[in-house]
Amino acid sequence: MKIQELEELGEKELLALESRYCSFGDTVHYLEPPKIFDRCEGSWLFDLDGRPYLDMQMWYSAVNFGYRNQDIESAHNRQMSKLPQLACQYLHKEKIQLASVIAQAIEKRFGTKGRIQFNVGGSQAIEDSLKLVRNYTKGKALMFAFMGGYHGRTLAASEITSSYRYRRRYGHFGNRAEFIPYPYCYRCFYGKNRSNCDYYCIEQFEKLFETEYHGVLDIKTNESEYAAFYIEAVQGTGGYIIPPSEYFERLNEVLKRYGILIVDDEIQMGFYRTGKFFGIEHFNVKPDLIVFGKSLTNGINPISGVWAREDMINPAIFPPGSTHSTFSSNPLGTAAGLATMEYIQKNDIETMVVEKGAYLLTRLKEMQKRYAVIGDVDGLGLAIRIEITKPDGFTPDKQLTDRIFEEGMKGKIKFNGEDYGLVLDVGGYYKNVFTLAPALTIKTEEIDLFIGLFEALLKKCWV
Repeated sequence: MKIQELEELGEKELLALESRYCSFGDTVHYLEPPKIFDRCEGSWLFDLDGRPYLDMQMWYSAVNFGYRNQDIESAHNRQMSKLPQLACQYLHKEKIQLASVIAQAIEKRFGTKGRIQFNVGGSQAIEDSLKLVRNYTKGKALMFAFMGGYHGRTLAASEITSSYRYRRRYGHFGNRAEFIPYPYCYRCFYGKNRSNCDYYCIEQFEKLFETEYHGVLDIKTNESEYAAFYIEAVQGTGGYIIPPSEYFERLNEVLKRYGILIVDDEIQMGFYRTGKFFGIEHFNVKPDLIVFGKSLTNGINPISGVWAREDMINPAIFPPGSTHSTFSSNPLGTAAGLATMEYIQKNDIETMVVEKGAYLLTRLKEMQKRYAVIGDVDGLGLAIRIEITKPDGFTPDKQLTDRIFEEGMKGKIKFNGEDYGLVLDVGGYYKNVFTLAPALTIKTEEIDLFIGLFEALLKKCWV
């Protein structure tokens, strides 16, 4: 079939071709039939019929600064007309500038010197971080990670992602992480109450180091078999879970005692999603490595990266050729990343996110009082969770969550005489949590519209 003929096909014909020729390996059809989108702008997606959908997940937080952001898009287009392609063994100024700006931003926040290694996609950056950790610790392959944690689905990254289903059909590539309960206080793993538990979860983790028979420490040398702990400051796919304020500080005290590195995965929460440049800034911890991606280019180009301390990544210890990807620091991506950093510098993103996040959270907590099926509402900046439950306020209700999601994607929510769609993301341990990651540039009237649309869905779907 000629390209021109393909251009003239309608939605039904396109879906038939998708069903026949597209691998489903990287696709999850949460809706049948799947939705095809045609264009985007700001906080909005539009389907083939031009129907508007308010997007409250923005490509899993990859588009923090709004669809078609002209400051970032223009820089990308200028690069397209100047130097769009270059093998990454050669230099271009945008790569140097972007690495410098990010490294300096991290040094300013944590007082630690380091360097940037670029790659494509979050999983690939996680893979690079694993190389850096193993190299620095002389080949140690065991890691700690959190239950509910998500760090990617490549072979090595899936070893530190807690969901067994991502590993089940492929076996083990290296060594599966030791998964530790995340401080999910609404559903505490230990059945404790946040108000008086005194960080019982930290006590339980610390017990692993009391005797060599717990399998993590050589008491005689005080050396742990575990090289690093992979963390998410705010757990993303696990349901945008906000940890208690002192949790990571206390965890860090244990890890430093035994020389265990902290790798901070900021792929979802980086670039002001939580109201800080990186989410870990809220918790008084200096990570040894930081992995980032997604909104670095506002979703225009799949550039990711890892920052590591100077003693872990300098050319003497991590020499040329230690890792490589053909498109890792491509000029289009670095130009878009540089424009994103400039956009951040020119705008008071922190204040914007704190104010809008507080407003959205307040509106949701007001709604929670009216609907017994909203079991938990919490958030940090514009990373906000809505946990849907049975009317008892605790038992997960995946079925209701699915109905709300599906109804929103039909694009037929009646509100003020207009038809709208609502794009939501479902996460959480029981797939009953709406993880809200709206554009950081979302307007107040769009937040109000979301509240109206979501309440309309609740009224229609809760039967």
